[in-house]
Amino acid sequence: MDRSASNALRSVIKNLLVFIGIFALATLVCWGVSKIFDDNNPFATPMFILAVALVSRFTSGYGYGIIASVSGVLCVNYLFTYPFFEFNLTISGYPLTFAVMLLVSLLISTLTTQIKKQEKLRFEAEAEKMRANLLRAVSHDIRTPLASIMGSSSALLDNPDVPIEDRNELLKEINKDARWLVRMTENILSVTKFSGSDVALKKTEEVVEEIVSSAIVKFRRNYPEMPVSVHRPEQILLVPMDATLIEQVLINLFENVVMHAETATRITLSIQPQSDWVTFEVSDNGAGIPAAMLPKIFEGYHSINNQNTSDSRRNMGIGLSVCNSIIRAHGGTMHAYNNSEGGASFSFWLPYEEDSNGTAS
Repeated sequence: MDRSASNALRSVIKNLLVFIGIFALATLVCWGVSKIFDDNNPFATPMFILAVALVSRFTSGYGYGIIASVSGVLCVNYLFTYPFFEFNLTISGYPLTFAVMLLVSLLISTLTTQIKKQEKLRFEAEAEKMRANLLRAVSHDIRTPLASIMGSSSALLDNPDVPIEDRNELLKEINKDARWLVRMTENILSVTKFSGSDVALKKTEEVVEEIVSSAIVKFRRNYPEMPVSVHRPEQILLVPMDATLIEQVLINLFENVVMHAETATRITLSIQPQSDWVTFEVSDNGAGIPAAMLPKIFEGYHSINNQNTSDSRRNMGIGLSVCNSIIRAHGGTMHAYNNSEGGASFSFWLPYEEDSNGTAS
């Protein structure tokens, strides 16, 4: 079974469970009220109108709401209207009850469908904006390291008698620029992995501590001088995620401190479980983020300051834009803010569960 057929089946199962659960609850409530009243249950009709409204709201399309309308009228007529456990279609007001339930289901289903369409359009607009920002940032940022690699390699090729100290320095610069280009490529590949309209993240339950440890190990290979301390709870945390992407988010945030947090000497990662999600916070003790930059820090391109610089890697936008997109694709949110005691923090949260469509809830 392909992914689209699997998602369709899961959606049908979810809608059926919602329908059955809501109607079972409405029936139980009305049954309990019937024990209080010996004659017709006065609460049955409004209770099943509420059930129809809930079914229409939490299922997809119009079909389940219409079925709920018909089922609600039949339940009221058969179970909670005298003579009980018999159908009596001649009862006064019966057509009106059916019409009200049907109208409620159609109105709510229409509103829900429109809201979902608006959300989809908003998501597509944001994805298009992210791709445009990414291309703009890549075209700007990739030129300087490529020019540096070409210049350094040409100097080595054209001057075989370069002193060993100068040769090693040029090789270090080539290696540094090459590693930065690798990270840039990883960011671009991450965006293309989930930016398509028909692509869903493949999430599995992962141990948070293992993802964090792997990210720190990879970060320390390039920046061994920057210490990273972790504050986490004692219990093991299992969260559905794409492990590679979340690991990349953490590495990007760590590297952002090294590249842009002036005077920072340490990084602190705090992990805090909540009732429905896990919060991650990466903090530093640097100079903080300029106030004017905070509102647009995830937009995809901006320089760390207004001064011209020969090092285009001073641009922090692309990495943070990718981080934000990855977290949003997981159903979470990301925030940036300055700490009262100094330095800056980037926090994001991931939900413990995901819905039947494979997106986090």
